[in-house]
Amino acid sequence: MTISVSIVDAFTDVPFRGNPAGVVILREPRDAAWMQDVASELKHSETAFVVVPETVAEKGAAAGATTRDGADEPLPLRWFTPVAEVDLCGHATLAAAHVLGGHRTFSTRSGLLHCVAEPDGRVEMDFPADPQTPVEVTPAILACLDGATPVSVTQGREDYLVRLADVETVRSLAPDLAAVAALPGARGLIVTAADGPASIVSRCFFPAYGIPEDPVTGSAHCTLASFWSPLLGVTELEAEQASERGGRLRLRIEGERVHLSGHGVTVLSGTLNDGW
Repeated sequence: MTISVSIVDAFTDVPFRGNPAGVVILREPRDAAWMQDVASELKHSETAFVVVPETVAEKGAAAGATTRDGADEPLPLRWFTPVAEVDLCGHATLAAAHVLGGHRTFSTRSGLLHCVAEPDGRVEMDFPADPQTPVEVTPAILACLDGATPVSVTQGREDYLVRLADVETVRSLAPDLAAVAALPGARGLIVTAADGPASIVSRCFFPAYGIPEDPVTGSAHCTLASFWSPLLGVTELEAEQASERGGRLRLRIEGERVHLSGHGVTVLSGTLNDGW
């Protein structure tokens, strides 16, 4: 048996930029240990595993990959880093939707996630917002920040969010990754600054999950949008993640949901041998 596998650069329209994600299309569920082995083999920050039953695949093939037919039938989706399963991943969700034609609803640990193909080729994803709580600026947090002084520190569902004084500080930061990995009760660290009245810049570090710096992090932008929208007094934002590969997103807040949109580029398509 062979299994379809793709590599998609997410949140970019240029190959070899944005955040690469593996996308594995399954016809039936597989156990977590097998999926973790595949994700460890692919070594991308996230690999998405989508179960597309034969009946759904046949319906999509008959209707055409770019139509909405069957798109509202939720497909099970799970995400794995090279070392662990995670509860939410934006760039691998975009990559999975991109492979499956854009319009798609996924059933995940974070509930139903709806994806829509936009006319300009972007995929818009409907994700849960992530309001934060202010936290004390502890020595453990300061140890991460390469001598930079935080304007504020908050914590959402998974990450510490540190607002820095300006975009230049965000771009040049060389955090202590061992200190970031040791942060208690958090997946990792987001640093950010405003770049205008409706534009933000960020970087994301998750060394405890095998990701020293993530190129572009969709889930972190649920946190970023929830933080910056009331602060800047806007409901729509342009966002840049200033990693070495770089990526761009559009953000729109609607109540308790964040709509993230970006492009995807398939750079590799093939098959995964399953004969062992």
